[in-house]
Order: sequence, then C-alpha cells, then structure tokens
Amino acid sequence: MGRAPSLEATGMTKIFGPLVALDDVSISVPAGSFHALLGENGAGKSTLVKSIMGFYSPDKGSVKLDGKEVSIKTPKDARAHGIGMVYQHFTLVPCLTAAENLVISRADAPSVIDWRKEKKALSEFMETMPFKVPLDAQVATLSAGEKQKLEILKLLYLDQRFMILDEPTSVLTPGEADEMLGLLGDMAAKKEITVLMISHKFREVKAFCDGFTVLRRGKLTGSGDAQSASIAEMSRMMIGDTEVRERAARTQHNDKREVLELAGIFAEDAEGTPVLSSINLKVNAGEIVGIAGVSGNGQSALVEVLAGQRAMSDGAIRIQAQNFAPKRSNFDRYKVFGLPEEPLKNATVPRMSVAENLAFRAFDKPPVASLGWWMSPGPLRKRAEELIKLYRVKTTSPDAPIETLSGGNVQRAVLARELSGDVDVLIVANPCFGLDFASVADIRSQIMEQRNRGAAVLLVSEDLDEILELADRVAVMSGGTITYVAAIQETDRNVIGQHMAGH
Repeated sequence: MGRAPSLEATGMTKIFGPLVALDDVSISVPAGSFHALLGENGAGKSTLVKSIMGFYSPDKGSVKLDGKEVSIKTPKDARAHGIGMVYQHFTLVPCLTAAENLVISRADAPSVIDWRKEKKALSEFMETMPFKVPLDAQVATLSAGEKQKLEILKLLYLDQRFMILDEPTSVLTPGEADEMLGLLGDMAAKKEITVLMISHKFREVKAFCDGFTVLRRGKLTGSGDAQSASIAEMSRMMIGDTEVRERAARTQHNDKREVLELAGIFAEDAEGTPVLSSINLKVNAGEIVGIAGVSGNGQSALVEVLAGQRAMSDGAIRIQAQNFAPKRSNFDRYKVFGLPEEPLKNATVPRMSVAENLAFRAFDKPPVASLGWWMSPGPLRKRAEELIKLYRVKTTSPDAPIETLSGGNVQRAVLARELSGDVDVLIVANPCFGLDFASVADIRSQIMEQRNRGAAVLLVSEDLDEILELADRVAVMSGGTITYVAAIQETDRNVIGQHMAGH
C-alpha cells in the first residue's frame, strides 16, 4: 500500500473573461484526513478541484504535496503525482469487464495483454482492498454501488492516494453510501489514503469527515473541524446573509379523503419494454406521499404518465374517484398541478418571456383572454408582476426570456404559475435538484404549504433526506414497481434503503 499524502493549494485564482470563478482560495488537506469541500452551485468547488487536477491552468496559485510544490499542467501530471478523481458520472467502459477496465486504465498497459498474468496480479491486489467487485463481470451488469466501488478501486490500482470524490453518493442507496464512505474513512484513518469530498449532504459530512472547507461565490468563507462545527454554522458559511424562508410547519389534517389513485398502471418504452408494472398507490387530501428510489427504477416514466407525456398500456388514474385522462382541460377541471424535473426543459418555453410562461395556465381565460381568443398584454403583464413579487422570482424584467433565469428562479417561476390557483393535486419531481440552499428552503416550504391547505401531494425524489423531511408516507420504487409503502414515523432510513436496493 502507498502512503497518504497531504495537499495544500494556496492562493488559487481562476478568471474566465469577466467572471472570477476562484478568488485567492487556499485549502489545506492533511495526510490521512477525510475532508469535505462545501458550497452551493457556482461557488467554485469544481473550478478548484479541476485546477488541482490540471484540467484548468490557474491564473495564480500553487499546489504542494507533502510540503513540496508540484507543477500540474495536465491531468496526466496529477496522475503522476498520485492525485485521482472519481466523477459524478461513471467513466467506466460498460461493455468491458471490471478487470479489463482496471488494466486499460494504466498508462503502461501493453498492446497485447497477458490476461493470465494480469488476473493473477489483480487477484493479489484485490486481496489488499477493503471492498470487492466481481472482476469477471461486465460493468453494464454491476449495480451503481459496485460501479462506484470500481471507480475507487481504479484509483487505488493506479496508486492515486489523494482522492477527490465529486458527490460520490448521489447514485447510491443510503446503505451503499454509508458502507463506501465508512470503508474509505477507515483507510484514511490508517494513513493509506487522503480524501477530499465534494458534498452537499451535511449528514455525511458530520458522520464521516474530520475537516471541511467552504466556498461561496468563488471565495473561501470558512473551514474547520467537521465534528465540532454545527450544521447551522456550515450552512451560514455557505449562504452568507441570504434570506432563507422559514420552513412551513406540518399541520394535522382530519380530512382523510382519497384524492389521487394510481390503479394498476403499466407502461412501456419506445421498444415495447416494460418500464412500469402494476403501480398501485393512493394519496389522500392533506398528505405528501414521497416516492423514493435509486435513479432509473421507473420514477421518470411514472411522472411522464401522470403528465400525459407517456401512454399507459394498462391501468387507470383516478381523481376524486373519477377516471382522469392527463390533458390540459382535465388538469384545469380537476385542479391538478405539477413541477416536473428539469423545468426549463419540461415546463417552459425557454425563449418566451417570464410573463408569457407564467400565463400558460391562464392565457385562454379572463382577464388575459378577451373576445374569446384575444390575449390582452396588460392583464398578462400585471398578473406576471404580482406572481414575480409573491414568489420572489429574481428577473431583470417580466419580459426577459425565462432561459436567462437561474435554476432556482426557473423553479420559483414554474411554482408561481402552478400554485397560483386552488390546488387539489400537486405532482412534483426532484423539485430541488441542483438548487442553492435558499431556493431549496423556499420550494420545500411551498410544497408543505400546499399540503397544509389540503392538497394531495405526490413527491418523486431521489433525495431521501428530502422525502424524510417532507413526506407523511413513503413508497419505494424498484424495477418499475412499488415494492414498499410505510408511514414515515413507522420506518427509517436503513429500512427504506434496503428496499431501494431491492432487498
């Protein structure tokens, strides 16, 4: 085994035209530590690690390994110095085996490979590793957890003892995430590796990290001991003085009317392969039911069926005991509203103005519509200005194309449109993915307020923390069907995680 190195980056500055992406940032990661790099989207985290890795050439700054300054101009230089990175998206070749992926990752891999010799060496290497993957298995057949382990094994196989992990648990179940981070923590404690982990999950930072560094708008805003610092302190370093909306409290409901029913829903993809199988679920008034699951288990297909973007091959959607066909007139009639994932792509016309996008629900109704078909620009703009103010949508003007807004403000604008009337059913999918801390608090509060007003809310989310915070009941999707349903107070993270993993 190699030895864990220390890394110190000093005065790192990177400028892209008028944008100062990194402004004199310094970070120190001691040998054998498990260090968290925190910050909101656009804070400079990726720019910093890409500068360390040699993807970017910093305008100023230096990097020291074990106290000695090193020159890293390219990723090849970083690799030569024992610095490796596991990215959010896998860099494995799916059609090759785990063993083949490891061997071809070497710079000195021979053009003609002696597989008997290589497999013997790999077996000896695996004996020294804290976790295993089946070397003869094709990568395409591995679970997300096994692929993530293979990415980490690849770094260790290449003797890259300073590991940069970019949101390493985003595709893992809670059990897989805790197992992997625990094993890496043990290796770091033995001074076998040093870890720098980009994360937004405070639970993981508190459970596994010993130190942390926070960036905001390209600047260093704080660092410290992850065990002694509170989540509130780390949050404050991340968001500064940004006003964060107070989370709406959960209120009790006596109204237990069944509002939304999914009855035996089946659906197929374009090739006729089943993607949904016998989906059965009921959502009551004043209730949030959260659908949890590892990405790719049918959640997106279910949202598409509910939105009318994918046909059912069998089954029914019922609202207030009436059969519901997902089309615009029925969304109005049954007061069904929604926030799909990637709303800029799925819920807006990007080049149309904010005001026009806000009018999609009302352009054919008074006061916007007059003479039955004519749209009046005055009422349209007035209503847009009211919604922009009420939902705190930051835009230069109601006439600005909605594609010019930040991700959080696109979400706010779509929510403003969808929540501006009476809501009986609300369907939301990954509503806070990729958003800043303040936007997350704001949008989760809006969802809870609709539940408190009596709406039946179906929350589809790959963020289990979000479901545990908001939902009254949880349903787990695995393999295109619902495998587990429980009240939140009657289950826990580990049980939900086991069902997400298919156990």
